[in-house]
Amino acid sequence: MADLREIPLFPLGVVLFEGGRLPLRIFEPRYLDMVSERMRENGPFGIVLIRSGVDARVGDDTPQPEIFEVGTEARVVDFNALDGGLLGIVVEGGAKFRIHKTWEQGDHLLCGLVETLPDEPAGTLGEADQPLIDILKALLKHPMVEKLGLEVDFEDAGAVSRQLAELLPVEPEIKQSLLQLGSPKERLNELRRLVTRLRG
Repeated sequence: MADLREIPLFPLGVVLFEGGRLPLRIFEPRYLDMVSERMRENGPFGIVLIRSGVDARVGDDTPQPEIFEVGTEARVVDFNALDGGLLGIVVEGGAKFRIHKTWEQGDHLLCGLVETLPDEPAGTLGEADQPLIDILKALLKHPMVEKLGLEVDFEDAGAVSRQLAELLPVEPEIKQSLLQLGSPKERLNELRRLVTRLRG
């Protein structure tokens, strides 16, 4: 039997990877309350990609969005108050999980019963991966990315594959497919194909 636990879920139009960082602007009461509670408890919440629908609640009859079943744990690593009662946070990605069941709380917060997925096997980087490493190093120099303070081990195939997948300018659905791959080797192979296509 899988080891299942309950966590609050935050459906978004972006994909977070382990070790990645994502800045968010929080304004809905359900998410302000959730983030405050998670920060007090030093607990994670789950970021999941929206398959269809919207993340913002525009009325009590707004349905929850349809989401992908694999997401990433997120923990708040920085925060600051913004104008207009908004909260700015930066979250860092942790373990991947698979959602077994979801439900909506009274405050419309989506929660899930999730199973943490196994750690990916270690992988090595070879000469064929150097172009990908070079692209990642260039992306890390972008001013918006520099602000996130990412630290990447360029000798770790897992770290390189995840960070490049997160930062590469491709559609969220493609990033989701990269997230769901089970090993750095598979992800690096797919990234090579993607980069070739982008350059073509």
